[in-house]
Amino acid sequence: MKLPALIALIVLAHTAFSGGRVTLTLSAIRIGGTPFEVGVVVSLLALVPMLLSVHAGRWMDRSGVFRPTLLALLMLEAALLLALVPTLAGLGAAAVLMGCGFMLIHLAVNNAVGHGSTAENRTRAFSMLALGGSASTVAGPVIAGFLIDLAGHAWTFLVLASLPALALALLGMLRPQGAPPPVPAQPGTRPRMGDLFRHAPLRAVLVVSALLSMGWDLFTFVMPMHGDRIGLSASTIGLVMGAFGAGTFVVRLFIPWLSRLFSEWQVLAGALALTALVYTVFPLFDAVAALLALAFVLGLGLGSALPMIMSAIQQTAPPGRSGEAIGVRSMLINASQTALPVGFGAVGSAVGTGVVFWALAAMLGGGLVFIARQRDR
Repeated sequence: MKLPALIALIVLAHTAFSGGRVTLTLSAIRIGGTPFEVGVVVSLLALVPMLLSVHAGRWMDRSGVFRPTLLALLMLEAALLLALVPTLAGLGAAAVLMGCGFMLIHLAVNNAVGHGSTAENRTRAFSMLALGGSASTVAGPVIAGFLIDLAGHAWTFLVLASLPALALALLGMLRPQGAPPPVPAQPGTRPRMGDLFRHAPLRAVLVVSALLSMGWDLFTFVMPMHGDRIGLSASTIGLVMGAFGAGTFVVRLFIPWLSRLFSEWQVLAGALALTALVYTVFPLFDAVAALLALAFVLGLGLGSALPMIMSAIQQTAPPGRSGEAIGVRSMLINASQTALPVGFGAVGSAVGTGVVFWALAAMLGGGLVFIARQRDR
């Protein structure tokens, strides 16, 4: 499959996922869930994917990406239909399916782009893929927010369910014929995840990736709660989250230029610093214009990191284990997505969402110290 087709698949899937995540969160709030209970539902988006992502990556290294992509889209479709059940249990089950489905298609598409690009055009290829992700980061929450206000949660889930259905139709038309077999890692050896963590260049990339992903995921989880606490409507919350997505889109237009001016570690350090700064001041504002501006700046910072990280993973992963390496990154991300909503939801219930923003700002500041040490080596 060519890059435009892969981008189309990820846009459809991620729009359904990002819109579905917002709708799940607001649905759990609407039926009376406490911040802790909402956090549990949201954490289920990542719990099972955390346990399966490394195995899924190894599966793709052995078998290619078509079958995982097919399974992913079927799971997303089932999740959005199951979310029509207006109970915390139904929303939780939908979250599990939704999280697993998006984990699979994320691994599959990124692995396909990595194998289909060269060292010379890999950063550009990942930046183009990331642009598609940014477009869906804008579209998903905005569509969900306006549909919830206009037609309700059930119709929102039904409209979002049409997107993986379209992606399934596209996948059926694009099924590759005679694709070359994946490159085996090392014949006669059993891959061990510990080997990847002992590989110092890859380990450094994974640590910084986990920190920045925490910054991304905190916004998608806490912003609906923060917006509801200060009295924003669902459509306004969607617009604020859409402004974040717009920031990621804008910065990714300039990734090839940034990669010529700055090293990967310089870009990642800038992303950490900007994200920490925004989270420090975000709880101090409740005016919609200020929240839109801060969300956009946050998108600029976090959006600059992903193409650099995915390119670095492809460059530093051992031969034949790129899918597994992307799976390890997904495992770390999903671990934070599992723990953060529950932990920060409990903190938010006790002392307010402002403390949650400030706690993560401090953690991101620690990431700057880590990068400084990497550069000194």
